[in-house]
Amino acid sequence: MSTRTAVATGTRRGFDASWLWVGAATLAWIAAYRSILPFWNWAIYDVVGLDPDGHWGQAAHFFFYDTTKILLLLAGIIFVVAVLRSFMSVARTRAMLGGKREGLGNVLAAGLGVVTPFCSCSAVPAFIGFVTAGVPLGVTLSFLIASPMVDVVAVTLLYGLFGWQIAALYVASGLVLATVAGFLLGRMKLERHVEGFVYDMQVGTMGSDGDTAPTWRERFAAGLDEVKTVVVKIWPYLLVGIGIGAAIHGWVPESFFERIASPDNVFAVPLAVLMGIPLYSNVAGILPLVGALQAKGLAMGTLLAFMMAVVALSLPEMILLRRVLKVRLIAIYVAVVGTGILFTGYLFNAILG
Repeated sequence: MSTRTAVATGTRRGFDASWLWVGAATLAWIAAYRSILPFWNWAIYDVVGLDPDGHWGQAAHFFFYDTTKILLLLAGIIFVVAVLRSFMSVARTRAMLGGKREGLGNVLAAGLGVVTPFCSCSAVPAFIGFVTAGVPLGVTLSFLIASPMVDVVAVTLLYGLFGWQIAALYVASGLVLATVAGFLLGRMKLERHVEGFVYDMQVGTMGSDGDTAPTWRERFAAGLDEVKTVVVKIWPYLLVGIGIGAAIHGWVPESFFERIASPDNVFAVPLAVLMGIPLYSNVAGILPLVGALQAKGLAMGTLLAFMMAVVALSLPEMILLRRVLKVRLIAIYVAVVGTGILFTGYLFNAILG
């Protein structure tokens, strides 16, 4: 048997074994997801004996059911998206966006932002890499807006808490916001407000893709590693967010929120955005709180505007971006994106009543 034949045979065997493992894990995931609601109903109400209508019963059920449901959703969807991401890299994204004109480039950048790994801690290197690769400033900003806002964690949690309709509306509005805001910022010709050293850097220092495509076994292994990494990173935020949500769900009366953030209060959306900007959290920490507040009667548009402000305009990310952007450009960036978030909040309130 030749070396080439041996390699090919080994690859096929690895591929088959990997798919069998993934199939078994998928069946186990489906069984677990379908059983968590009846399990916690039985455990909390029958075994522990808490009153379904009491404060402790409502809070405990909210905490344990939402924690297991969200963790299962995160594990499943992050694994799938990580495997899909193995076909895409930041370097390849830069190559795809390099030289693209505004308009089409903004649309493409917003779409790629959803499937390309990015977080606030990588804002500076991502920005430098895109600009030095010849990606227009407005197109780069479309990517930076979409990537943290419309990421897999946000969509997963929205789906788990509110259903696919809300998740789809959020994705659509986030992509439109990133596209339009990046286009407007690009048309303002703000390149002079980027720190000069960015344009002096060389593209070659930012790394490149490898020549060898990974096998399916390697893609699945990367997906499992991504699940472990994300869950380990966000579980404290997740538990804190769900814990606060459980307390609100169990004890805070609906009338409290109806007075300050009802759909009829025209100042509720701007107030939510202003409150969200200085906060430091991620989607895992903020969405369980959003779910609890929504159950108390807060308008969905107001809540999603608050969440968008936290993840897209957080003060820590603006501080990081100050290394590559001058103050005026950051101020314009916040104003344009903030206006878009306000519009999105009012639009959601009007559509969803």
